[in-house]
Amino acid sequence: MLHSFLLFYVLGQQALGSEIINGNEAPENTLLYMASLQVNGRHKCGGFLVRKDFVMTAAHCDGDRVVLGTHNLHKSGKTVRHIVKRYRYPGYDGAGNGKDIMLLKLSREVQLGNSMQLAKLPRSAINIKDNEQCRVAGWGYTRTNGNVVDDLRVVDVSIINPQVCKREWPRLPANVICAGGYGTNKGFCQGDSGGPLECNGIVVGIVSFNNAYICDYPDFPNIYTDISKYLPWINQILRSKD
Repeated sequence: MLHSFLLFYVLGQQALGSEIINGNEAPENTLLYMASLQVNGRHKCGGFLVRKDFVMTAAHCDGDRVVLGTHNLHKSGKTVRHIVKRYRYPGYDGAGNGKDIMLLKLSREVQLGNSMQLAKLPRSAINIKDNEQCRVAGWGYTRTNGNVVDDLRVVDVSIINPQVCKREWPRLPANVICAGGYGTNKGFCQGDSGGPLECNGIVVGIVSFNNAYICDYPDFPNIYTDISKYLPWINQILRSKD
């Protein structure tokens, strides 16, 4: 993300915003729930469709519209919806303190089909095994100090043991998942926070933060919000906003 549209700031050693390092272009028929949060037509954050009129993203993200139904942000035929209301998790005060999750109410429902589907979320608390293979996707930087990309990219990442993660991040907030960016050359970088961490077809995490300004892995574990820890709040919002 460029200049004033760069969603990137430092909280101690933490930096928000993320994208794909050493990944590949996502096949057209995959990740059909992906969303691009934009400001003035420029990509700012990732997100994913959880109801026909709701997108989930990180609480530190923002935008004035959402683009869905495409892997290439400049192709015609994409679906655009304005954001009419933002539901940040109560008590959120910075990604470094956790609770980095938000629901966005869209101006009207989208039509599901061959180019757009809902993300599958956990139904209950999850227990992801160490070293389990998952994937993360987005449109942001592909290297440190790079640029956002037009085509959606995806990379496989491994789940990191929570104790190892806490050793590297002594102030690690609660209710997070650590995956990628440590002991590997794969992970995310600046430019696309709010994107999904998908494991076995279920979106279990939201891209939150990584090490300040640095995407040259191995480095520090990448941090995701654990969606399963917020299911009561998510269900309350989605049920009450018909």
